Amino acid sequence: MPTPSGIWEEADLATRRLAGVALNPSTPVDVLLRLLAQAPLAVRMVLCRDRALPEPVVDAVLLHPDKRTRGFFARNPHADPAQRARLVDDPEWYVRAHLADGPGGILGARIEPLPDDTVVHMMSTYENELLGGGFSRQISHGLSRSLPTHPVAAVRVRGVWRWDQLSDERRAALLADADTGVRERALDMALRRTREADPAWVEAQLPAHTCHARWDGLIRHALSRNVVNSVLTAPAAAGERGAIAGNPSLPADVVALLARDPDPEVRERIAHRPDLGPDERRALAVDPDPKVRLAVSVRPELTEEERAAIDYEVPTDGCFHPLPRPHFPSDPRLVRRNADSRHPLLRRKAAQDHFLPADLVERLSTDDDLGVRVLLAQNHPSASASLLLSAFLEYRGHERAHLTTRPNFPTTGLAAFADHEDREVRALAARDPHTTPEAAHRLTHDPDPAVRAALTRHPNLPPTRLTELLDDEELAHHAAANPALEPGLLLGLVEMGGRRGK
Repeated sequence: MPTPSGIWEEADLATRRLAGVALNPSTPVDVLLRLLAQAPLAVRMVLCRDRALPEPVVDAVLLHPDKRTRGFFARNPHADPAQRARLVDDPEWYVRAHLADGPGGILGARIEPLPDDTVVHMMSTYENELLGGGFSRQISHGLSRSLPTHPVAAVRVRGVWRWDQLSDERRAALLADADTGVRERALDMALRRTREADPAWVEAQLPAHTCHARWDGLIRHALSRNVVNSVLTAPAAAGERGAIAGNPSLPADVVALLARDPDPEVRERIAHRPDLGPDERRALAVDPDPKVRLAVSVRPELTEEERAAIDYEVPTDGCFHPLPRPHFPSDPRLVRRNADSRHPLLRRKAAQDHFLPADLVERLSTDDDLGVRVLLAQNHPSASASLLLSAFLEYRGHERAHLTTRPNFPTTGLAAFADHEDREVRALAARDPHTTPEAAHRLTHDPDPAVRAALTRHPNLPPTRLTELLDDEELAHHAAANPALEPGLLLGLVEMGGRRGK
């Protein structure tokens, strides 16, 4: 079965024009229905995957005989989750798998959860192999919190996977659950955790050769003295001292030993340990490696004066990306302490908090650290238009494009960037309804393909240039998606199967 990229690559120019018509917000419902019924697969893919659809078209998609067409809609990030949920009992495994995997789209963009009753139904009826991948991203926070206590046993079973976050009382309830499947899963998890906390069992089971199971054991499980000594004297692979450096079961004398390890990466990991002794902390605070000193400088027990006494440097070229919304708010006192800190890394940590109160949002919006401002823009639902725009202009790192998906990202005033040296900033002019026809025309000749594509869709593009681009191999489908396309020309494309009369 061809991939979506393969489907698009095989589409000819006429088909790509029809795909543009399918995306055009001016295309009437009856024309969309006609494309859905008669157009090639590439057109149906774009129609069902890449735009919001009117309800009559949604109804028709759900009844479409082609499973791939329904599957495209199952992953549509623009569709209301309640619309996608109507595919929950699709007769084809292929479609159900796409629904479970969830929408595609910009990396890091927030995914709206499916309705709770749909998720419960999927947990109760879908094969386990479908409930991995992107499925968990589609569970609402309320339902996620209720998993271990949900009245439906198939849902409580999935709550067992949160074993490490559950209270002793809740674990006991799952072990005594009325449902056999829940009890067995809880018992299996309890036994697994008991074994992982037994150094003798871990030593007996730990593979001698390097593999995923060995790395997992060295990082997370209780380690016997024999295992620790073997890593110190005869590791199976490079990096194993670093692996055990964060293990909670590490004896105090080994923590002290690794704090003096010749490998700075090992010392950096040791610097994060909550059980680090005061002597080791003082030594690492003056470590010759700047990453080690930086790691020590953010330790929670330090006062602001103690932090300031450490010669640390905070990198400004990091990746400031969006994070998933947590199920529970952080301790508000700790968040405020971090926001009040003079240490940029702690303020960055506060800026990531989706529940940050309004006064701290206002203050951190003007922070002198770029990372603080960008993280706040990437994560806080109330990030202002001015903050979002300034963050986009200053930040050029990973997931920069996510900023333009935030609710308050501006549209007006962006035409001023039409001549900006940064291609991504120039492309912002496509979002401004006041971009002049002259600027739109010029930017369709831009050296960057993304800028050319974005401005080809601008409604202020001069009609003569828009018509010309309908015959451009690269930009024809963008031109056909332009909402200013004359209705007669748009309908003519459909009548001619995407071909252009001469």
